[in-house]
Amino acid sequence: MSRFFYIFSIAITVAGLIFLATMGLNYSVDFKAGSNVDVALSKNITLEQLKPALKDLGISHEPDITLGENRVNIRYDKELDSNQDEALKAAITKLDDKASFEINTVDTEMAKELARNAIYSVLISCLGIIIYVSIRFEWRFALAAIVALVHDAFIVVAVFSIFRLEVDLTFIVAVLTIIGYSINDTIVIFDRIRENLRFGKQKTYEDLKALVNKSVAQTLMRSLYTAFTVFIAAFFLLVMGGESIKMFSLAMVIGLLFGAYSSIFIASPLWLLLKKRQKQTVKSNPTKV
Repeated sequence: MSRFFYIFSIAITVAGLIFLATMGLNYSVDFKAGSNVDVALSKNITLEQLKPALKDLGISHEPDITLGENRVNIRYDKELDSNQDEALKAAITKLDDKASFEINTVDTEMAKELARNAIYSVLISCLGIIIYVSIRFEWRFALAAIVALVHDAFIVVAVFSIFRLEVDLTFIVAVLTIIGYSINDTIVIFDRIRENLRFGKQKTYEDLKALVNKSVAQTLMRSLYTAFTVFIAAFFLLVMGGESIKMFSLAMVIGLLFGAYSSIFIASPLWLLLKKRQKQTVKSNPTKV
């Protein structure tokens, strides 16, 4: 059924590319200059109460406001100075005298550096995986594994773009964690394929396909149990965890599902396709002895 799963993954990838090209990502202040004010409240405050209070602060640009249960997040695309910080605290304290504040400000240079380091961390981890898998197995395994990893990471990025979810540093941590779990599952399946190759005789492509199916079947329950166990932890973090790890947990939940999917339905069939082309090349260019 590899053709069906190829079409399914390509369709999701194309949809994700369209959304990324048209809508981009909703970056937090970690990746663009500005100030993020997280307020814990003793009671709920409505937008009708909050907006007039913030207008009197003398801040020229409009904030992005997110209300939660006894919590409000206020994000400015420009940095607030100390006087503006104190004025904002005073305005909200008039609405709730028990409010507590956490203010994070990132300047332009720091935002650029954080974004640059995030990209480097993902690229370096992928390069390390390619080198490791190439040494332990062969380059076809490495190529199939990295395609599956990029697929998993991109699906998470696409979902965050489609639903305009905030991308911050915890999102990058989630992506790197997803890459780790995904390559772990993929390596287990590849190791079983290599073992079966060692003790079997594959004369035709059909023999090789049967071997891959056998290897996936032998490791299937292990892959599902591993993914499901971590999924349970990530799901309850999402449902019961605090706001600060909400996006991390959501990215983990999505990534774990697609990580298990890609290890079984993308990585192994892709290696089989590359191996089939190798056999065809050998047949068309036989070595003379």
